Amino acid sequence: MDVSGVLEAHKQKFKSVSVEGKVIPVEYDLGLLAAYDQNPVDEAELKKNKEEYLHSLSRDNAQLLFNEIFQLQTISDDNGVMAILPAPTTLLPREKPLPKPKPETRWEKFAKAKGIVNRKKERMVYDDATGEYKPRWGYKGINDDGSKDWIIEVPAGANPMEDQYEARREAKKERIERNEKRRQRNMEEAAVATKMDQKAVNKGDRPNMDNARSLKRKEIESQILISKNSTASAGKFDEAIKGDLKPKGIKRQFAPTVTDLSKEKAGNMSILDRVVGKNGEDLVNVRKAIKATKRQ
Repeated sequence: MDVSGVLEAHKQKFKSVSVEGKVIPVEYDLGLLAAYDQNPVDEAELKKNKEEYLHSLSRDNAQLLFNEIFQLQTISDDNGVMAILPAPTTLLPREKPLPKPKPETRWEKFAKAKGIVNRKKERMVYDDATGEYKPRWGYKGINDDGSKDWIIEVPAGANPMEDQYEARREAKKERIERNEKRRQRNMEEAAVATKMDQKAVNKGDRPNMDNARSLKRKEIESQILISKNSTASAGKFDEAIKGDLKPKGIKRQFAPTVTDLSKEKAGNMSILDRVVGKNGEDLVNVRKAIKATKRQ
């Protein structure tokens, strides 16, 4: 039985894997599974049959991309044969700007000066008392500070009637509050330092935090002075508070009611000179004044 005709008919249903007619070679970025075809579009064929032309063009470019993928190195596992893609070569734009560098905390500056390297610790540690592995921190952790001990020895010099369980809980609360205050202080100093050295931050440098406290104090003082002037009398009739801040700056000076006639005459003459001119000089631009009058 001759089946060559059936095979030939079946073969005609599929196009060849080789694509010809590309004047400009197609560029590939296999890391992104992308192909860039820079050949000009045949406008006559596009107007004649738009859908068929675009479908054929897309099929040819996809076939060229698959041909390049099949030439890559492959690996086999339980899921089948997979190609090892190279690193992408096309630079894609970022959706958001680069994050600004965070200011260093006091501990980070100290560790950097002393050469202390932060080493990552394992999450699970061995507990000698129970013979089991427990988390280093958190729920059922090994850092419970002995709060789950069924008996606690009274330290030397301590009150024997004091509840040691309560003492441990209070000590833990104090440590948590102290660490929270330090964290809040670092955040405030970093925020002030970022405002102080915004140009340095934009350049990628670390902001200077040495004068952060003084700058924060000046900012608070200025806010207090602004709030004092927010009353109806602008703070003039407010009750004085001991240790309260006093506004600094140039204050308006009033001339005394009774003064020397020569000083009063000199002051009036200086005002007159500024108005009508000194030594008969005309301070008004006559030509400009005439033009302005004509426009009206």
